[in-house]
Amino acid sequence: MSIQAINVRNQFRGKIKEIIRGDVVSEIDVETPWGIVTSVITTRSVDQLELAIGSDVVALVKSTEVSIAKL
Repeated sequence: MSIQAINVRNQFRGKIKEIIRGDVVSEIDVETPWGIVTSVITTRSVDQLELAIGSDVVALVKSTEVSIAKL
């Protein structure tokens, strides 16, 4: 899968530094050149995206929400 277009302007490429798994939601810390961006997403999404420490991702920031796209 590749992202062809997206309306989110604040995009930060980085690598996953830490994953704190919970039963329902997990905290994902993404290390970017501008610092750490943290996202809270469902643990199901972590598993489906096969996110792991060191994965290349893009943190998509819109308002108060941070989404993760795996590269």
